[in-house]
Amino acid sequence: MPTKGIYIYGIVPNFYSAEMFRAIENSGLYAIPFQNISAIVSDRESALIDYLDRESLGHLLVHHQRTIEELMSIGFTMLIPMRLGTIVNSKEETFKILTCGYNLIIDTLKQIEFLIEIDVVVTWADFNSTIKEIADYPDIAEMKNNILKKSETLSQIDQMKVGLLVQEKLKGKNTKVKLDILDTIAVTCLDIKTHEVMNDQMVTNSAFLIERSKQEMFEQIINNLDAENKGLLNFKLVGPLPCYSFYTLEYKEMNPEQVEQARIVLELEKETTESEIKKAYLNKARLFHPDADFKNNDEIIFNNINKAYHILLDYSVSVRQSSKEDIISLAKEHVIKNSFLVKIKE
Repeated sequence: MPTKGIYIYGIVPNFYSAEMFRAIENSGLYAIPFQNISAIVSDRESALIDYLDRESLGHLLVHHQRTIEELMSIGFTMLIPMRLGTIVNSKEETFKILTCGYNLIIDTLKQIEFLIEIDVVVTWADFNSTIKEIADYPDIAEMKNNILKKSETLSQIDQMKVGLLVQEKLKGKNTKVKLDILDTIAVTCLDIKTHEVMNDQMVTNSAFLIERSKQEMFEQIINNLDAENKGLLNFKLVGPLPCYSFYTLEYKEMNPEQVEQARIVLELEKETTESEIKKAYLNKARLFHPDADFKNNDEIIFNNINKAYHILLDYSVSVRQSSKEDIISLAKEHVIKNSFLVKIKE
């Protein structure tokens, strides 16, 4: 029988009206409050996101985004999304996230109070014409002519060579157009994140962090770009959205054995500081970096050093959630006590 869990969509402040919190119950959602913040959640079957197939993951993503957008439409404009697929076993675990991450959540809510995200997807309107234009470039035409001088037809290998050159030129063209677009839009933005494009026809898939008051200006710039490109490009705007790409919360439990192994790898004492962790990492990395003396070039060791460093960085952040002391204890009993980490997803 599937085990029940609690799916966390995001965190909101509690200053919204009781009517708004009651309104979400119509969608099967409810709030778990802690002090002056609340987690917006629903009951659902527990599932490990890493083991979901592509179709199930796609359905979950759509559901997650639609739910958060519905929350925004109700009026929860100050909302920090949780990482896709965040499911805990109980309300107690939800309280633990809210407790450990409280200071970070409050600081983040203050940062996003007047901010929104707008995503922009740009594609070639007539992709076949774009490819044909590139295929007529002088260097590509010259390559085809040189091949045809030796044979009346292009062999499969020759077609592959031409195709690779066309793809290379298209990539360069896409990059130039993307940079021109981002440079034009950047004047209205606080930050930009570029996401992976789905295919060669897509020029850019980017997220823009802007002040809510500048949304109209942002949309006007997009309209101007659309007009300037005279139908060559399609611009699709999605938003306003919560700041998914810039402020998404995630949590993890630190493994005491992994922390101890990381301490051994970096040769640290049981008590250390963040500066000592960084110093130990840099000293070790210099010895085993792939670009260092070939006698010490060991990629596996270097990767272990890098992994150990990031484990201890995460642990130091988890310690900072409950303590302001400079000293970080790596003793097992302290690691167990500070094993729960809440942070902004990188």
